[in-house]
Amino acid sequence: MDVLRIEGPVRLSGQVPVNGSKNAALPIMASALLAEGQSSLIGVPDLSDVRVFVELLKHLGCRVERNDQGHMLIDSTVVDNPVGEYEIVRKMRASICILGPLLARCGRAEVSMPGGCAIGDRPINLHVRGLRELGAKIHLKNGYVIAEAPDGLTGASIFLGGSFGSTVLGTANVMMAATLAKGRTMIESAACEPEIADLAHCLNAMGARISGIGSPRLVIEGVSQLHPVEYTVIPDRIEAGTFMVAAAITGGELELINCRLDDMMAVVDRFRSIGVAVEKAGSGCAVARTGPIKPAEITTQPYPGFPTDLQAQFMALLALAEGNSVVIEKIFPDRFMHVAELNRMAADLRKEGPAVVVAGVEKLVAAPVMASDLRASAALVLAGMAAEGTTVINRVYHIDRGYEQIEKRLNPLGAKIYRENA
Repeated sequence: MDVLRIEGPVRLSGQVPVNGSKNAALPIMASALLAEGQSSLIGVPDLSDVRVFVELLKHLGCRVERNDQGHMLIDSTVVDNPVGEYEIVRKMRASICILGPLLARCGRAEVSMPGGCAIGDRPINLHVRGLRELGAKIHLKNGYVIAEAPDGLTGASIFLGGSFGSTVLGTANVMMAATLAKGRTMIESAACEPEIADLAHCLNAMGARISGIGSPRLVIEGVSQLHPVEYTVIPDRIEAGTFMVAAAITGGELELINCRLDDMMAVVDRFRSIGVAVEKAGSGCAVARTGPIKPAEITTQPYPGFPTDLQAQFMALLALAEGNSVVIEKIFPDRFMHVAELNRMAADLRKEGPAVVVAGVEKLVAAPVMASDLRASAALVLAGMAAEGTTVINRVYHIDRGYEQIEKRLNPLGAKIYRENA
């Protein structure tokens, strides 16, 4: 099993391109199931999660090809096995977003309950509720969600709000299914994330009729069929935010190419509040820190609030602030498995329910640590670059789920990250 060995401290500088968004690409790949023929997707990152989804699409009957430039061809002319098998789906939670397209396309779908990062309870009850409102009959059997709509789906008014806000993948599932439903569907309390807006734009390019994109109320006028599409995936705002933290935590300066600051206003606001300069530059932005890190209070919220997927990375940064910070997690209250590992590196973090009190320290110290999930592993890489000594991160398969060869992206900028087989 691979480990990452990181020598620090280092200072990063230079240019780094931001890849296409993983969280946008996966539902868009699922949307190709809705149209017979070959769709062409541009900017799909080469990640282990994407490779799992390719395996899933092939299992359903699709033909999938991709090149080294992130160009993917999905031929969904044949979808003759509408079953998301446990052995594939258990590897990644986003696999559940085949449920809506399969139900709309085939009139039936069987999908195993999904797996993924261990960051707390993430039920799919809102997915099921929304699809039932569209007329599907759904039951659970032997760990599989079995959905049937032999006579097709019918538009409805659906509320998708949950205990921790709107459901992103639930919105994707219901929206995709509704594109081929008879009549009008209105989704109230829809997720507003840029990745959902990107999916909606892709669906419209396929011939869907979706309005209200980017708002909490989506209106979908059902159509009889969709057609294949050529579509470019938006940049990954979470990867961009991670690289921004990399510049800040190492006291460096980076220019990010292909970065949409308009999708990251809450993140940019927090950077500027702690003394990190973020300015638009060309197709991206320039990020630099020259002074001390100021403390801050951060609360994760559904978009356009501060994203939960950057909580761990910011906690690593605030561990070096001059003063006390508070990080409150309102999306996944159990998403704090990185706290103990950062404390092993001499951070001073204290968990208090759904919050962590961060007492800034003068320096971090290298240690052997364990990655618990995708974003926690990114936080440990960031901390390792700032820490004194050599940090060894175990279970780095987590980071490969969301960052394409992170050591090859950061080493040209001044990092010293080495992948080794332990």
